[in-house]
Amino acid sequence: MDVVRTGLQVLLVISGLFLTLLILMQKGKGGGVSDMFGGGMSASLGSSTVAERNLMRFTIIISLIWVTSIVGIGLIDRFDV
Repeated sequence: MDVVRTGLQVLLVISGLFLTLLILMQKGKGGGVSDMFGGGMSASLGSSTVAERNLMRFTIIISLIWVTSIVGIGLIDRFDV
């Protein structure tokens, strides 16, 4: 079980770093801190390019991997005898 746990921990760290990078690459949707500095009005409303949609898909996939690794580590901690 130690090998699986170590593998899940490595996957958790790598996916967490990659998830942070993907979130920072996302375009601001407005209404947040980006509006405070004048960045909200420069984008066209409602339109998204193929790159933005793919970036969103990759972000969702990596976040699912991240959550799954957390649940896996929790299950190993809970039921490890």
